[in-house]
Amino acid sequence: MLPPVVAGVDGSAQSLAAAQWAAREAARRGRALRLVHAWNWQPRSSEGEGEHAAQRYLARRVLRRAEDRVRAGCPEVRLTDEQTEGPATAALLRAAEQAELLVLGSRGLSGFTGFLVGSVALGVVAKATRPVVLVRAEEEAADERLPGADGGTSTRTGYRDVVLGLDLDDPCDEVIEFAFEAARLRRVRLRVVHAWQTPSAISLGPGDIALVDERRQGEEWQGFMAAVLQTWRDKNPDTDVLETVAEGRASTALVRAASAASLLVVGHRLTDRPTLPRTGPVTHAAIQHVRCPVAVVPHG
Repeated sequence: MLPPVVAGVDGSAQSLAAAQWAAREAARRGRALRLVHAWNWQPRSSEGEGEHAAQRYLARRVLRRAEDRVRAGCPEVRLTDEQTEGPATAALLRAAEQAELLVLGSRGLSGFTGFLVGSVALGVVAKATRPVVLVRAEEEAADERLPGADGGTSTRTGYRDVVLGLDLDDPCDEVIEFAFEAARLRRVRLRVVHAWQTPSAISLGPGDIALVDERRQGEEWQGFMAAVLQTWRDKNPDTDVLETVAEGRASTALVRAASAASLLVVGHRLTDRPTLPRTGPVTHAAIQHVRCPVAVVPHG
């Protein structure tokens, strides 16, 4: 049985938007959708089965509301749900292990584009071994699509591009494969972006591009990107690929490139170091400031 797309729901506007996006993604992938609600029951001496039953009832209401939203927008998707006890981060990480991908909501920043990412979402992104997609509260089906003929929003037009933030210092197959698959499912162009900064003589190491003029450096990076992606182009001949290298900060380049995208794909290196869970600076900037859904793909 194929693993489902899983969405974490807690009754908030952002989690409902995440559930709806997850339903559309499940339909694109031909997968079932599983809604998961985690609640942390910590019984005290004054509490008993009555309190436990009340919390289960509230969890059922949260799941039912999400189910209604999903069925209204994507009635064809196969739908199951699950309520589980325990800290939300741990529960969602367990759910992710059995998922094709996990979808979570993030509250939009009032007056700004991007996300306000809570501790649960950040904890899951930092530790998940499966891809995690973050969806802002205001995300709607039409936001994934190109404008209609009249310039307004539409759910009948083609999808916007998928953007891949590619680190050419550490190109990872898992991240590239996810991005090509996302573009293939949407039948859109994949825009691959790498940003570079002129290295100093001190920072150069073995295999680094030598200190040459900026134009030559850009050409070297462009050639390196073409070589890295050639195998994936051969595997996906029907996917149009636009390769872009830009001088400057990677976070700035990604935010700019994703401004008109349906999905941004970035990587996250997993580590076994016993430190606080965290993401890299580029991934963190992307999930804080990009307006479209962001897929964070873990790799070793």
